[in-house]
Amino acid sequence: MSNQKGGVGKTTTTVQLAAVAAAQGRRVLLVDADVQGNLSSVVAEVDDDQTGLADVLSTRSPDTIRDVITGTGWRQVDLVPTAGVALGAVRDELVIAGAGRELRLREAIGEVAGEYDLIVIDCAPALDQLTINALCAADAVAIITHTKLWSLNGLDQLLATIGSVQTYYNQGLRIAGVVVNQHEAGTVSGRAWLDDLRTATAARDLELLEPPIPKRVLISDATEAGRGLADWGSAEASELAQIYAQHLIALTREDPTPKAVAR
Repeated sequence: MSNQKGGVGKTTTTVQLAAVAAAQGRRVLLVDADVQGNLSSVVAEVDDDQTGLADVLSTRSPDTIRDVITGTGWRQVDLVPTAGVALGAVRDELVIAGAGRELRLREAIGEVAGEYDLIVIDCAPALDQLTINALCAADAVAIITHTKLWSLNGLDQLLATIGSVQTYYNQGLRIAGVVVNQHEAGTVSGRAWLDDLRTATAARDLELLEPPIPKRVLISDATEAGRGLADWGSAEASELAQIYAQHLIALTREDPTPKAVAR
C-alpha cells in the first residue's frame, strides 16, 4: 500500500485485504515497512525490543527474514514486524548506504516468497528509502487515497517515484489500481473529489477501483481489534467485506500467483 500522504487508510486496507485472503485459504505474509509500526500493533503482540524488519535491512544485524517472522491472530497470516525506534534508525542508515541499498528488502523477501501466496507490504507515508525498498520488492503497487482536499496533491510525485523504480530497479512493477478509502458519498465535497479522482486517474491510464470504500466506524473498529469484517458479526460488516474481496480480485487479477504487493 503506498501513498506519501498519511491518514488515507493504508494500514486499514492492508489488514482487511489480508483478512479476505486468509479467509480464502491463502498463506499471507504482512511486512510492516512503516516506522510507526501500526500494522504490527494491530495484528500481533510485538515488544519494543523484538527483532523485526529493521534487523533484516541493517548490515549491522545478522538476522534474516526467517529469523524475524512472527505469527498473528490469524492462522494463515504471518508478519515481519516493526516496533520501537529501530526502523527509523535503519531508514537513516539506508540514506547514506552504498550500492544495492534499494534492493535489500527484495533480496530478503526472495528467501521466503515461495512459502506464501500473497505478500503485502504496508508502506510509510513518505517517499523515502523504506518505500523505495518496498517498491523494488513488489510485483505491484496499490495506491490508497481518499476523497478529501489534497487527495490529488502528490499523485504525480508518487507516480514519478514509481516510474523511477520501474526504470532503474524493478521493470516488472505494475500499478495494480487506485483504492478510494474513507469515502463520504453523502457530502457534496466527497462526490466532487471522487469525480476529480476519476478524471485524474483516467488521464493517467490508472484503474480506479469501484466501488469506493465508505467511511464507516465499524471498519476502524474491526481493524483496531485485529479482525476481518466478515467475522465482525453484522450484515453491514459483511457487505463491506465484500468490497474488499472485490478489490483483492482487482489488485491481483493480472497475476494468478502474485507474491508481493506494496501499499
